[in-house]
Amino acid sequence: MSNPNIEQLTAAQKANAEVMMALMRTAFNGVERLTALNMAASREFFNNTVANAQQLLSAKDANEVAKLNSELAQPNVDKLMSYSRSVYDLVSEMQKEITSVMEAQYSTFTKTAETAVEKAKASAPVGGDVFAATMQSMLGASTKAFDQMTSMAKQLSDIAEANLQAASQVAAPAKKSATAAAAKKAAAK
Repeated sequence: MSNPNIEQLTAAQKANAEVMMALMRTAFNGVERLTALNMAASREFFNNTVANAQQLLSAKDANEVAKLNSELAQPNVDKLMSYSRSVYDLVSEMQKEITSVMEAQYSTFTKTAETAVEKAKASAPVGGDVFAATMQSMLGASTKAFDQMTSMAKQLSDIAEANLQAASQVAAPAKKSATAAAAKKAAAK
């Protein structure tokens, strides 16, 4: 095997490692941002629950409890919608970043590495084909890993979009019922 082929293989593997590291950084940054979003949402949910419970406990009669329930429901639906939009935006952004890295770098590096492996295989001394087979196996494994990461990003995006749609469907009836309750109240006066 000649030195240029080894250098090409080394460069291709280094490039693949850099792509993998960029993808891993993107994934970790996304998980970190999602965790921060979830912690903030959990803290806000807890604080709102405590405040709402205190308001309900201070109600003097059943009518006031019913009125408070309807008043307190809408802000929670709006917050759920806002949270769902934030998750969807975050996941969409991560998917775009991963796809961008994959499209911009990985296909070029893979082609270069495959060409280098084929050249190395053709000019390899006896027993050198084992090295080439090992390199092909490594390229196959990295391709499979990249495909799985892209698939995972797509799945996360689909889940976030489904959650956003579900939250929208929940919000629509809640808004209608709040509007209906306000109309009833105005009609009763």
